[in-house]
Amino acid sequence: MKNIRNFCIIAHIDHGKSTLADRLLTLTKTVGEREMQDQVLDNMDLERERGITIKSHAIQMYYPHNGEEYTFNLIDTPGHVDFSYEVSRALAACEGALLLVDASQGIQAQTISNLYLAIENNLEIIPVINKIDMDGAMIEEVTDQIVDLVGCKAEDILLASGKTGIGMEGILAAIVERIPAPKGDPEAPLQALIFDSFFNPFRGVVAYFRIINGTLKKFDKVKFVNTGKVYVADEVGILRFKDEPKESISAGNVGYIITGIKVSREIKVGDTITHFSSSAPSIKGFEDVKPMVFAGIYPIDNDDFEELRESLEKLQLNDASLIFEPESSVALGFGFRCGFLGMLHLDIVQERLEREFDMTVITTVPNVSYYAFTTKGEKLIVNNPSDLPDPTTLDHVEEPYIKAQVITKPEYIGSIMKLCMDKRGILRNQSYLTPTRVELTFHMPLAEIVFDFYDRLKSISKGYASFDYHMSGYEVGDMVKMDIKLNSENVDAFSSLIHRDKAYDFGRRLCAKLKDLVPKQQFVIAIQAAIGAKIIARETISAMRKDVTAKCYGGDISRKRKLLEKQKKGKKRMRQVGNVEVPQAAFMAVLKLNED
Repeated sequence: MKNIRNFCIIAHIDHGKSTLADRLLTLTKTVGEREMQDQVLDNMDLERERGITIKSHAIQMYYPHNGEEYTFNLIDTPGHVDFSYEVSRALAACEGALLLVDASQGIQAQTISNLYLAIENNLEIIPVINKIDMDGAMIEEVTDQIVDLVGCKAEDILLASGKTGIGMEGILAAIVERIPAPKGDPEAPLQALIFDSFFNPFRGVVAYFRIINGTLKKFDKVKFVNTGKVYVADEVGILRFKDEPKESISAGNVGYIITGIKVSREIKVGDTITHFSSSAPSIKGFEDVKPMVFAGIYPIDNDDFEELRESLEKLQLNDASLIFEPESSVALGFGFRCGFLGMLHLDIVQERLEREFDMTVITTVPNVSYYAFTTKGEKLIVNNPSDLPDPTTLDHVEEPYIKAQVITKPEYIGSIMKLCMDKRGILRNQSYLTPTRVELTFHMPLAEIVFDFYDRLKSISKGYASFDYHMSGYEVGDMVKMDIKLNSENVDAFSSLIHRDKAYDFGRRLCAKLKDLVPKQQFVIAIQAAIGAKIIARETISAMRKDVTAKCYGGDISRKRKLLEKQKKGKKRMRQVGNVEVPQAAFMAVLKLNED
């Protein structure tokens, strides 16, 4: 055990984590030259296309140092704010972390957030300044920032370049010397923490674990503490570039277990594995996921409902932060109400359903979770606009607020303040980290950042602003339910809970967008946005009209009038019995509305 080191790499998005991991794998000869490619641990096409890490990936390396061989378990983590749950799971399985900072960008919001997560888990921090070979590298300035933030000495900070390989030997040596060996007793009752899992169509569910105490052998009878299920360990092994089966794995090490579980609900990330006969308690300190954004996901064809359920269950194994429950909609039929960590997470889930499971889905308007208080004093959780109580029994609504941290250059302060204040934000603090970097702290509603806040922040700051947020509680808000009516009938998929001050503008824009997307019918269609019985915006789609007077050549005007009157009656009757088909593009357009 004294020769095992478990560590992860934490950083802001695009600071070079995956490149550094590639370089470490090459140096330790974990991945052969033939298998090597850029972002080797990012095995999803989506990750490569977007240049981001979505999943935590674990891999084992061997490194000789001072005549002894050391075993390194590296758990690579994502950097985007939406995937901070993945980071928290990786940290729970480690003793140390490489804190990576880009020499040309300096410390960013997510760097600070991930650092605090690591400190809470009592991890040993090794600060590394990456990309020192770049022309715009500000090594001295970034060194001062890290010293202020971490409280370490300047000589403790390692200088490296993942691309060229500068400083890699120093990092490997620091991992051996500075990160403590795992504690634990190989002879004690088995306790292993599951930190990840995925579904293999041939072998069932594969769970990744870190053993805290005890030893796990092949064919052991094991119990999952929280679900109470008992299985036999068909295969256990270590995580090399390709999984490597072993006879046993003992305390301090990281590995995988295959038990032939076919039902994804029977395994939970964060659960504890122990021996069938053991009464070892479950491991504490693993956070439950708290979804921030809710949206309905519906199959295009209602017959695919069960297939969508299976796809979501398999996806949930690989992405423990996704939660879902069945719901139904008048407009869309049966589907699922899903909870996500943010809009990027929603986007990624939708795309993975399409690519990995061939499921094309319709997504409803995303919203956050509110508390509604009735006049009788009841407290209800509102995840869906249709859950909001009747206005006659509703006393008030509380909406979630966040503490938002933005780090940027001084020249963008004005435009960022305007953006945040337009989103009902209140500036709480402004502090200069260095003469060229300022941290702004805002108190603002979560609902306002759900749609397009991150994209707009990036565009007004030319990419020089970084953003992170934490929940700070609930406050009373003047929230109203806005319905969209087509041909006087509510389309529940377009309903949204929105602040009264924003409802008129949002309703007007949504009606205008739907006017372009809903196809013309034989009758006039009214598109209306309504709050209760009050119509706040309206657009009209004119009817496709057949020229019934074309056969009248001359003659009395009354003949034409008679034909037009007959057509008018027919259109009126058609409007009463006709229903409006809403194309899929219209549901998608609502998500993109704020980008215009």
